[in-house]
Amino acid sequence: MSTGHDLAPFDAAASATPDTKDWTWVLEQPCPDCGFVSGSVPRTALGQTLRAQLPTWRAVVTGEGARTRPDPGTWSPTEYACHVRDVQRVFGERVRAVVAAVDEPARFANWDQDATAVQARYDLADPATTLAELEAGVLEVADLYDGLDADDEALWAQRGLRSNGSAFTLETLAAYHLHDVVHHGWDVAPG
Repeated sequence: MSTGHDLAPFDAAASATPDTKDWTWVLEQPCPDCGFVSGSVPRTALGQTLRAQLPTWRAVVTGEGARTRPDPGTWSPTEYACHVRDVQRVFGERVRAVVAAVDEPARFANWDQDATAVQARYDLADPATTLAELEAGVLEVADLYDGLDADDEALWAQRGLRSNGSAFTLETLAAYHLHDVVHHGWDVAPG
């Protein structure tokens, strides 16, 4: 049971070092850190691949030091889990928007992950609650992917536009989503 004394000293309201990279490059080349290769997961395995990440999150969020930042600029495992939980909500909304947008591309509102971390106080999150919410979010989006017709080429070619102009198809949006989850699992994995 955490007493709060296992937290690394830092400004509790401050975010970790903001991530300013445009990660869409992972749709064109393998990620040199986590090894994710866009397009390597078949449509029929999207949900299964998301679910396969859950054991990593269970291990790190229930483990010793779950609320400890390795340094002031890097999220703790629980903070990463909060982010991955929220990623499920954001991508679930985006997938539904792309599926519903038949004639015109869906438009995605901006989501500032760093502002969300500060506003939602990821640093104060309860690991058990976070894990339960993360699991529920992953299962919901995994079921969403499982419910899509993997053979419907027109569906997977439907488009969405991020507020910064980045364009996605349902296919590339799913790959981008998977990379985010896999990469953060790599971020928190021991060793």
